[in-house]
Amino acid sequence: MPKHEHIKKVLVIGSGAIVIGQAAEFDYSGTQACVALKEEGVEVILINNNPATIMTDQSISDKVYFEPLTLDSVTAIIEKERPDGLLATVGGQTALNLAMALSDSSILTKYGVTLLGTDMKAIKQAEDREQFRSLMNQLGEPVPDSDIIYSIEGALEFADSAGYPLIVRPAYTLGGFGGGIAQDEKTYIDLVKQGLSASPIKQCLVEISIAGYKEIEYEVMRDADGTCITICNMENFDPVGVHTGDSIVVAPSQTLNDKDFHMLRSSSIHIIKALGIIGACNVQFALHPETSAYYLIEVNPRVSRSSALASKATGYPIAKIAAKLALGYQLAELKNPVTGTTFASFEPALDYVAVKIPRWPFDQFPQIDRKLGTQMKATGEVMAIERSMEAALQKAIRSLELPIDGFLSPALSKFSIEHLCELAIEADDRRLFVLFELLVRGKTIDFLHGLTGITPYFLWVMNNIVDEWQKLQQTNWNDMTHARLLQAKTLGFSDQQLADLWNVSCSEVWGQRRLWQVTPAYRMIDTCAAEFSSNTNYFYSSWHGASDVSRPHHKKKVAVIGSGPIRIGQGIEFDYCCVHSVMAAQKLGYEAIMINNNPETVSTDYEVADALYFEPITPEDILNVLDFEGINQVILQFGGQTSLNVAAALESAGITVLGSTVDLLDQMEDRDRFYAFLESIGLPTIPGKTAQNAAEVIPAARSLRFPVLLRPSYVIGGRGMIVLANEQELTDWLQQTTMTFPVLVDHFVTGKEVEADILTDGDNVWVSAIFEHVEGTGVHSGDSISVTPPVSLSADALQELTETAKHIATNMDYTGLFNIQFVYENNQLFVMEINPRASRTAPISSKITDVPLVQHATALLLGIPFEELGIEESFNGQPEYTVKAPVFSHIKLPGLSPVLSPEMMSTGEVIGSSSDFDIALAKALSGASVQLANLAEDGTLFVATSSIDQVDSALWKTLGQEVLTESSLSFDDWLQTENKKAYIDFSPDPDSTHAKQAAIHRLHVWTRPETMAAFNGSLTSTLFLKGVLAK
Repeated sequence: MPKHEHIKKVLVIGSGAIVIGQAAEFDYSGTQACVALKEEGVEVILINNNPATIMTDQSISDKVYFEPLTLDSVTAIIEKERPDGLLATVGGQTALNLAMALSDSSILTKYGVTLLGTDMKAIKQAEDREQFRSLMNQLGEPVPDSDIIYSIEGALEFADSAGYPLIVRPAYTLGGFGGGIAQDEKTYIDLVKQGLSASPIKQCLVEISIAGYKEIEYEVMRDADGTCITICNMENFDPVGVHTGDSIVVAPSQTLNDKDFHMLRSSSIHIIKALGIIGACNVQFALHPETSAYYLIEVNPRVSRSSALASKATGYPIAKIAAKLALGYQLAELKNPVTGTTFASFEPALDYVAVKIPRWPFDQFPQIDRKLGTQMKATGEVMAIERSMEAALQKAIRSLELPIDGFLSPALSKFSIEHLCELAIEADDRRLFVLFELLVRGKTIDFLHGLTGITPYFLWVMNNIVDEWQKLQQTNWNDMTHARLLQAKTLGFSDQQLADLWNVSCSEVWGQRRLWQVTPAYRMIDTCAAEFSSNTNYFYSSWHGASDVSRPHHKKKVAVIGSGPIRIGQGIEFDYCCVHSVMAAQKLGYEAIMINNNPETVSTDYEVADALYFEPITPEDILNVLDFEGINQVILQFGGQTSLNVAAALESAGITVLGSTVDLLDQMEDRDRFYAFLESIGLPTIPGKTAQNAAEVIPAARSLRFPVLLRPSYVIGGRGMIVLANEQELTDWLQQTTMTFPVLVDHFVTGKEVEADILTDGDNVWVSAIFEHVEGTGVHSGDSISVTPPVSLSADALQELTETAKHIATNMDYTGLFNIQFVYENNQLFVMEINPRASRTAPISSKITDVPLVQHATALLLGIPFEELGIEESFNGQPEYTVKAPVFSHIKLPGLSPVLSPEMMSTGEVIGSSSDFDIALAKALSGASVQLANLAEDGTLFVATSSIDQVDSALWKTLGQEVLTESSLSFDDWLQTENKKAYIDFSPDPDSTHAKQAAIHRLHVWTRPETMAAFNGSLTSTLFLKGVLAK
């Protein structure tokens, strides 16, 4: 079937800001889809307000709208653009819910827009719990005993007959949001309330718990002609009960027999055909661990997180093929772009194992609830590929960048057996390392299986690693043999692990390996297990067998080191930078080599770089690739702190770190050296000192005057930073907190915070967009609302800032892109910090100035003269205001305080633009927070008594909001009311119970008066009150 020729223009809905449950995977899927549509000659119109994405580049789509992802915005764009089709299956739950709203409001019918791919009936059958259960019953597909409920009364009626435990699953939500497992009535009632509130149609499925079953996923494709294939199946390490986004996942499944594999494959195809899915679909099953009995858990009628994982695990470009199927193509008409010879209807085959491990924020925020359940909490993930699960698992653990020794956590070594067993049963982010610790202490596979329900095979794999580790402990370095070393590497042990075991240096292990020629082979991901010839550029290392890859050494090459898993503080912005660096190197005639381990991102799309290596970002793994490729230069400044952390090891190994030196990186991080640098070039400094141990902290603070700011070295996202008002607060903090030294102690300066991205070759300097923060100092730049151009700085102040930036750039022996953060206090300009790398504002700066900062920086790194970049000497400002607003995931992380602080907490960001600052701010705030948008409706605000004088109650009253305090209603009683809108406390304790409870109830929480003042200004815009419309 040829493509639909009448589809000339397509509107694609993106997923918006990165939040827990909807992360970088949709930038990857959305980018693939947009590129696929353009390949077919379709004009692509994109709406997405996330500026940090590749898909919002002008080269990916024909027109991009950075507008709020609301029904009003999308309707206005449809009215203006008149697209023929709408693609809503690559933008996560956000896009799917918008498509449903467009359909229900008859907008698609009114403007003659065809919903491409899966139709609305199928979407509703998959997403609406009642319709889904009804269809499965008709098909004879087993689903757990359940009921559809719309009230607490209905939920309790089911519980009376079914008993506990019960699972609550809200309809039309993402990442298991609003759901959970209830062991008792109180928890059940709380979950049902939460679920009904989270569901846009106020509907929940309540079902008997099947926790303990194996969780198996199938990624399935279907075309309009009914042809179906399974891309791959995946098996969760954790039994049912832990959200798949929070579980270790293995592809292909490792413990299914042939009968069960084909039984579930047939079921997934049966379901996707009955639903009439066109494109990609994810089907999740629960399989009894001892029999072949199974239940269907759920179906996602769109590309998902699992789709991205399946794409990277197999090499099959699911989103790209799905977009073409949406245009009417059949699978048998499309070539598999990996092999170039087989067709898309050919099911991938794997001759290796891929292991995904989630990355959680609990190491940054240990105070929050770490327990894992049906609601996802991971911010990102890593993937590793090898020929054995032991090696793949160890590789994946290395990729997490955790403070652990190989597979052992030093913190857990202090725990008792009883405590470890409790943690293993409860299941939190430490479970894998708890199990390793228990195996080291002699607990058996059978014992751990009985404790956790985890399949014995996975525990056997872990035990093999522990057995080898114990044998290596008993081996003396001087008695090491070639066979012994090769065996250790085959099971995934790193040089650092071996060096620690044998009390030698890592370089000694590396040298001995090279002497004995114990080096990794490199294998190709080809989707067909080498059954057909392929020439793909997607590789992984293996200590099993010989290389099947041959790479030329005569070409100009450069390696770009990626940023690893998405974390709070290091998000998708750095992947954007890495992709653009690769593109720039290719334009200059270089072979660009990408090294990264994040399966969600565009940078790990094999079509981006000339060679993609899916490897941990450690010195050993990087040096192995560089040696294999014959490369002696790397670009590190676009991969965030992850890539900078390997600079010293690479430099000491003789690798050229382009644009900088390790000494310069240290100079910018070491507070004493940093201040000395500023003083040497005549710039004033904020008083500060470096404390080498706990005893030096209080004397340093006394000499600087309180308040003081404490910050660790070599961190990103303000991790571990805190402002302390007096000596008692500091003393208490030191007693309660375990800190890693040295620690930087600065006098805390209060004032206006400003930042800028700077491009330089050391002699020439270009200052890009300058961002003014709405909140003052004390709020991390990533959590602050910011605007460019600045709204309150004078022309003289901007000139001073620009000249200061240029003065720094020409004196710091640096080439490329870097970021400076300034503060104005009493009209005096101070430099707070210099980040010798690209920052999270680089994508926004590039888009609003129309200057490709990262590509220009890469050109400078590769020796292109500054004058050949073709940019003006100075930036004269934008024609309109652009406001960046942070987006938080507090509702997914119970216990995380919403009180803004120097430590970053936001997971994503959106922008709004307009010639009017208030309108730009209104757009950004509307796109960033559903709670804020809801303030256009009548309701109540609860204000802490200490903050009431700073709140304009009269203004809020004119807007339909009643301001309440403890004198009129208790906070707990207010939480039980139906029309509550927001909580305000401008002087809360970071552990404020009220602020945390308000956030858990999905209410907006204001903790800074500057934020509220800006919001009040935006309320003057009628656009906000009506719902922000596209202009």
